[in-house]
Amino acid sequence: MAEMDTSRKGSIHSRGLPLKKHIDATLGSGNLREAVRLPIGEDLNEWLAVNTVDFFNQVNFLYGTLMEFCTSSTCPIMSAGPKYEYRWADGMKVKKPVQVSAPKYVEYLMDWVESQLDDEAIFPQKIGAPFPQNFREVIRTIFKRLFRVYSHMYHSHFQMILKLKEEAHLSTCFKHFVLFTWEFHLIDRAELAPLNELIEPIVFRYF
Repeated sequence: MAEMDTSRKGSIHSRGLPLKKHIDATLGSGNLREAVRLPIGEDLNEWLAVNTVDFFNQVNFLYGTLMEFCTSSTCPIMSAGPKYEYRWADGMKVKKPVQVSAPKYVEYLMDWVESQLDDEAIFPQKIGAPFPQNFREVIRTIFKRLFRVYSHMYHSHFQMILKLKEEAHLSTCFKHFVLFTWEFHLIDRAELAPLNELIEPIVFRYF
């Protein structure tokens, strides 16, 4: 099985650099609620694009620390506890959802997200170039799939996360992710069910 490339990293194109600096500044202040809000006068699609790259990089890094513990033997099915199983389909190469191991699912997922980020027809790099009509739909699909990686990490690898002393970093990244998805309604409530116990206190506190 091909190993996932942990060195992969989505990049912020030049038109998004001012917004990236805003994200870093507001996150540095510790105010996550403020960090997810659309800055006054900024384009929503541009804000979604820059943050999508950031969240992709965060999830890719977090999962990368667990790769040696998440194998086809330990995690033969991509799941979030006993009630939720995720099957892979990208609508192009794999049209019918298929059951795959967790590491294979994440590998497919990261490859797919990276292909979306690299496609200038979806994430235009030239200043002034328009975003496609289906941009929000693509963003929602990306966030839904990134959430599934969080769900798997929490349900299947949390003890190892504690052992590696990564729980604080994971918690901060997940909280930021939840607040952003909630602010812009990017994931259906039913999809969030596997981690409802974690999500509800976050939403209650900040919203």
